[in-house]
Amino acid sequence: MCGIVGLFLKNQELQPKLGDLLTDMLITMTDRGPDSAGIAIYGNDGGKPKITVQSDDPETAFRGLDAALSDALGDTVGMRVIDTHAVLTLPEGTEPEARVFLAGKGIRVMGSGHAMEIFKEVGLPEQVAARFHLRQMAGSHGIGHTRMATESAVTTLGAHPFSTGADQCLVHNGSLSNHNQMRRELTQKGFAPETQNDTEVAACYISSRLAEGASLSEALEGTLQDLDGFFTFVVGTRNGFGVVRDPVACKPAVMAETEDYVAFGSEYRALANLPGIESARVWEPEPATVYFWER
Repeated sequence: MCGIVGLFLKNQELQPKLGDLLTDMLITMTDRGPDSAGIAIYGNDGGKPKITVQSDDPETAFRGLDAALSDALGDTVGMRVIDTHAVLTLPEGTEPEARVFLAGKGIRVMGSGHAMEIFKEVGLPEQVAARFHLRQMAGSHGIGHTRMATESAVTTLGAHPFSTGADQCLVHNGSLSNHNQMRRELTQKGFAPETQNDTEVAACYISSRLAEGASLSEALEGTLQDLDGFFTFVVGTRNGFGVVRDPVACKPAVMAETEDYVAFGSEYRALANLPGIESARVWEPEPATVYFWER
């Protein structure tokens, strides 16, 4: 099952409403995946790199974390705590050192970049959205996922989106049959997945292709040759988002576009309450075809 949503805003006046719109879309998909939920928000680029982190014991893990990390890096680190997650704003060029420090504290990295923040947890989409105050979040675009676990445990790390590159993340509806083989190949290349989720394998695959010099469109096209199974991928990047379905396209998907936005949903009902949907161009994305929009 699983449910995917995505919203790319062309109209800047809608950016304050991004979190609110995405939350409604995500909650509508609850019965497609009620065990966990997650969302990636691409907000205004503040110019400094940031890392979104998570802890099962945030009260202890995040107490004094910004001061301790500032001392370790020799420069000021900002911190914004939201429930079990925190967004750390780092001095330029310090992310590798920060990751080593965080790993030593047992704190998990959800994603990094200049624009992207990722929030995901076990629970119903409505509960997850409320915990992270997603309705209050603004930005230019975002993607979300409701999960029904089929190949790995119901955990925070098993929830989508998966991020394996700066300002890059992926959500997935479907199943990959060759993910264990691909996991071994990616590990040999230095892109080892951290969980048993097949979706993270797909995210690592795209990162490995980008590292080899492929464009994002080429990396997405590569999934059609190298990843076996049935899937719909929605990918978020710093400047936009892309969609690709496998050649059979057996998983449901629908898109809508107006002058104000481009939207994706596993089902039309996820899009039904968007402003101006009655005049949108609505279509089902073609099999084995890469779609991409950028700001």
